[in-house]
Amino acid sequence: MNTQPQPKLVNPRSVERSDVFHRTILGVRFFTGSSEEAARRGLEGGLVVVPSAPALAEIIRDREYREAAKGADLVLTDSGFMVLLWWLLKREWLPRTSGLRYIKLLLAAPQLSAPSAAVWIMPSLASARRCLRWLESNGHPASFDQFYIAPNYPAGPVNDVELLTFMRERRPSQIFLGLGGGTQEKVGLYLKRNLDFLPGIHCIGAAIGFLTGDQVHIPDWADRLLLGWLFRCADQPTRFVPRYWRSGKLAVMMWKYRELSPVK
Repeated sequence: MNTQPQPKLVNPRSVERSDVFHRTILGVRFFTGSSEEAARRGLEGGLVVVPSAPALAEIIRDREYREAAKGADLVLTDSGFMVLLWWLLKREWLPRTSGLRYIKLLLAAPQLSAPSAAVWIMPSLASARRCLRWLESNGHPASFDQFYIAPNYPAGPVNDVELLTFMRERRPSQIFLGLGGGTQEKVGLYLKRNLDFLPGIHCIGAAIGFLTGDQVHIPDWADRLLLGWLFRCADQPTRFVPRYWRSGKLAVMMWKYRELSPVK
């Protein structure tokens, strides 16, 4: 009789969901696989958020944002400040997927070759027109019918019936949110909870602006060296210097809580 122990069968899905490609920081489960794998997963559907340091610094105070970050299907390590803090605290360098890198990978995917594959939620008519011009000039099929101009959402939970109607009529496979951080995540969670289908819902507002000209251009080398914040501060100091200065409290939060959520 063969008494050799039999190898265990491993469920590939259980491996995929293991912590090998995830790290929990402040109670939020960040994906730490490759950028290419992040794009593949995002295209399969679900809510994708790309938290910046200023937004993460408000995770204690902003309940709706906290719910969106914890309820997302994919959370990317866009914040260079967070990555540096984690290395200082844990001596572990997390692979980083920036929003800029992520959107470039998405736009190169064959899933977006159909003109009606994606819709874009933008903060203004001017932003939508710039985005449409950029898409057309870079070989991405698009029409103005694929753009939704978002209202100024008040504080608190999002409720936008017109947005739901817009999405249900078009049923896109991908939704790109070009709104500000802290707002777009709440809109994304609202869509995930209320649509009767689950497209990829990508909350990557600033990254869209870097490409279309809504915000300062950030070279690939600067993105890799975690210097995007410096370019933004130099371009609009009165807007971004105070914002990034306030994100300094993220260091205190991470030192105190690390993997744990700061709110029970």
